[in-house]
Amino acid sequence: MQTNFSSSLKVLVFGAGAIGTYFGGSLALAGHQAVFVEQPQVAEELRERGLRLDLTIDERRKANDAFVIRPQSFVMMPSLEEALKYGPFDVALFALKSFDTPAALEAMKPFADKLPTMLCLSNGVDNEPMIARELGEERVIYGTVTSAIGRRAAGDIVLEKLRGVGIAKGHALSEKLVAAFDAAFLNCRLYPDAPGMKWSKMLTNLIANPTSAILDMTAAEVFANKGLYKIEIDMLRECLAVMKAQNLRVVDLPGTPVRTLAFAAALPMWLSRPLLGRAAGSGRGAKMPSFHIDLHSGRGRSEIDYLHGAVVRAGEKCNVPTPVNKVLTETLLALTNGEIALEEYARQPGKLLAKLSAKRGR
Repeated sequence: MQTNFSSSLKVLVFGAGAIGTYFGGSLALAGHQAVFVEQPQVAEELRERGLRLDLTIDERRKANDAFVIRPQSFVMMPSLEEALKYGPFDVALFALKSFDTPAALEAMKPFADKLPTMLCLSNGVDNEPMIARELGEERVIYGTVTSAIGRRAAGDIVLEKLRGVGIAKGHALSEKLVAAFDAAFLNCRLYPDAPGMKWSKMLTNLIANPTSAILDMTAAEVFANKGLYKIEIDMLRECLAVMKAQNLRVVDLPGTPVRTLAFAAALPMWLSRPLLGRAAGSGRGAKMPSFHIDLHSGRGRSEIDYLHGAVVRAGEKCNVPTPVNKVLTETLLALTNGEIALEEYARQPGKLLAKLSAKRGR
């Protein structure tokens, strides 16, 4: 479906990673103007070969093969300064890893007056407040992505599971973005409670993520172990208690029944385990959780401090104990920073369970 040029958006996209390529590319396919900012070497490569979006699982597109977006159909620039020459922009899409947000915002400072409103699609609950502190509350829109997108290479993605995207209500651009995203087959929904939307998404990100990384086990293996399953339930219950203390409601997200997850976490474990075990297995398929990928890639960075760590910090403010989230955060950060060898806990669930038990016994 093509968008009328008169109603098209000019969109600045930070990065041609999985989210940036999927959203920026989908908008370009729908007739919008997309300008990407990437590292110089990557930008040069993508200006030569274009973008590739395998969206064949979305039957509405009636595509038997991947879409290839030729270089003349988008702009790819090696710096923000050069990209801004193509402005002014209606909106910017910000979907970086949370640990990249502080450095990205620092680099934006010299151009703050030229930047458009940011739609933040990053995981975690700290990114929008960070953007607001630098650019102003009125220049950030809360967003969340539930579709699963795989990255084959820079600018080359595959849509693995079509769910959708949430955009917070209340900004002058919100409804226009929802209409544009829906027309681009991105399955967009408007949410009146921005923090509730973000915390609900974060709740889904917690499941079998740090335990998988720390123990070098799949999500299915984690859920098959009774002791580890109890960790998962206790971790979720801590997050739900922190949300309740902040008067935040759990909300369902596009294609993601988060309220069912919250309900299951409150059930007796023998009753909830089959339900959540299937959800953990089907949600990611054969792919390992993101913390495991980051840890074992040797990047030396992890988003755990922006997810489980955020639960701990909010719990401290609200006087809600979060011992499980704290131990998992501290342990994975120590592994990430090289303070603990990867082999220390690898495939040793009893060792992690003992550490948690000792922490709770203090």
